[in-house]
Amino acid sequence: MTAKNPQFLFDFGSPNAYLSHEAIPAIEQRIGIKFEYVPILLGGIFKATNNNSPAESLAGIKNKPEFQALETERFVRRFQVKPYAWNPFFPVNTLNLMRAAIAAQLEGVFEKYVDAAFHHMWVEPKKMDDPAVFREAFLSSGIDIDRVIARAQQEDVKKKLIENTSDAVARGSFGSPTFFVGNEIFFGKDSLRDVEEEIVAQLNVARRKTA
Repeated sequence: MTAKNPQFLFDFGSPNAYLSHEAIPAIEQRIGIKFEYVPILLGGIFKATNNNSPAESLAGIKNKPEFQALETERFVRRFQVKPYAWNPFFPVNTLNLMRAAIAAQLEGVFEKYVDAAFHHMWVEPKKMDDPAVFREAFLSSGIDIDRVIARAQQEDVKKKLIENTSDAVARGSFGSPTFFVGNEIFFGKDSLRDVEEEIVAQLNVARRKTA
């Protein structure tokens, strides 16, 4: 797949986006494709869709949070990924993180930035909406973060994040992680098996057309 590579719409504030990020490389290797990572602002999507985080929506519901934790354990085993460590500063305002993700794309350090951001949110969790903590975290990961921060202040970067977020809502997204395979939408880490099946199906259709 080229122009229609599967898309992964993500915000670093979602632990399930982190788990998806950890699971995606094995899928890419099995199928021989690359996911397109699309930074969005989860807070903007929540506002536009009148949604809120699972931490809020599950509060006070008997048994459901425990079941969600069980599902996460199953996901970790199924995809053989590292579990996340709960960020004690949650919820973290991810506006600067996500603007910097757009800037990192433009500066050619996107993959390294994404790995570092997820690491400092969900592996060695930190208060990543504190500017000093933010800067030190990325410096420790070997990223020229001052250059990225400067780029993230540009209006075109801010506009692009807004556009990504608005486009996600227009296409049916209501949270993170969201996946698109062509025009097919999938939500949540637990849909990754369905995402993989859809990618294979669409690849097979494309191959038959060109045979």
